[in-house]
Amino acid sequence: MNTIIAFILMFGLLVFVHEFGHFIFAKKAGMLVREFAIGMGPKVFSIKKSETLYTIRLLPLGGYVRVAGEDPEIVDLKAGQHIGLEFNSQGNVNKIIVNNKSKHPNSRVIEVERADLDHRLVIEGYEVDEEEKLFFNIDPQAVYVMDENETQIAPYDRQFASKTKRQRAMQLFAGPLMNFLLTVVIFLVLGLLQGVPANNALIGDVLEDSPAAEAGFQKGDEVVQIEGSTISTWNQFQTLVQDSPEEELAMTVIRDNERVDLTVVPARLEAQDRVVGQVGVQIALEKSVFKAVPYSIEQTYSWAKMILVNLGMLVTGQFSIDMLSGPVGIYDVTDQVVQTGFYNFLTWTAALSVNLGIINLLPLPALDGGRLMFVGLEAVRGKPIDPQKEGIVHFIGFALLMLLMIVVTWNDIQRLFL
Repeated sequence: MNTIIAFILMFGLLVFVHEFGHFIFAKKAGMLVREFAIGMGPKVFSIKKSETLYTIRLLPLGGYVRVAGEDPEIVDLKAGQHIGLEFNSQGNVNKIIVNNKSKHPNSRVIEVERADLDHRLVIEGYEVDEEEKLFFNIDPQAVYVMDENETQIAPYDRQFASKTKRQRAMQLFAGPLMNFLLTVVIFLVLGLLQGVPANNALIGDVLEDSPAAEAGFQKGDEVVQIEGSTISTWNQFQTLVQDSPEEELAMTVIRDNERVDLTVVPARLEAQDRVVGQVGVQIALEKSVFKAVPYSIEQTYSWAKMILVNLGMLVTGQFSIDMLSGPVGIYDVTDQVVQTGFYNFLTWTAALSVNLGIINLLPLPALDGGRLMFVGLEAVRGKPIDPQKEGIVHFIGFALLMLLMIVVTWNDIQRLFL
């Protein structure tokens, strides 16, 4: 149960922060946000506030912010179509009844000759069996009613395409940006609560019955020399230990301002298809606000760099698609991480957040990076790509991503249960 709760909270946080970035910059640019969704598939919960429908959906496969104009607008009034109109106190149309007009006896039924819901915000038409042409002004926040569901119209100035290239690019980039910022914040919290690793090879806890405990290591010892080689960082100490399983190592530590010579034999440990040495010590942690801030940025950069390297290996064939994980694999790792403590769970959440940000910036159709690529092409060409052609590219890209998700999930299930 703890794993389920942890996974839901982690997934919800990562997706919420990502979509909130898209949402807040869409609002800032004056775009009409139709829906803010966490998850995909059937709605589990929904509530509408102001112009936006907020939903939680069944499948934990991401989320989305649906901005007017990103997809073709649903309403398209044709010449000869009969619709019902309702009016506000200023005499402007505030409801367009597309069907089921009998359920709206107070509406004024007209036959449409021409309608412009994007720019002029006007409907031209005739009352049934009348010849006098009528003109009706539409309120910018009017709704159309189809199957008794109300949807707000989107004048062109509220649509995605009406905004400047900079505004559109920022709205698309904001989601990944928020994931990077979340990663920095999580590592900052870790640095403040848990502490920041010391810059030198300063030993923190010494595990009981470990090679280090048997050799006489104590908390606070600073390793300065191994087999005659000077040690100044924890990475140097860790590398030499890992490269020397079951080999006797002579070390010198500083303890209470005195040099102490110790001999330790690292235990043999199999990890990630290789054998490494381990002595059973942890790096000392220092709690400092001034160190926590640069530490959070360094850790975010380090994780981002590692993810980019792995992506490069995937492209060059050094990394197999079978090694990728989907929701099932992430849940399994989350289960293992939860058992090791809250701080490790926070680190795992930060790693997934920066990973989500980077993956979404890849120049692939349907991802934020793919859509940013089209904005870039528009800047180079001096004119936008045909929206229908762009929509087809993103649709195909989304279908391929869903196929990849199915393949990755199947691989996860095979690894875990077969």
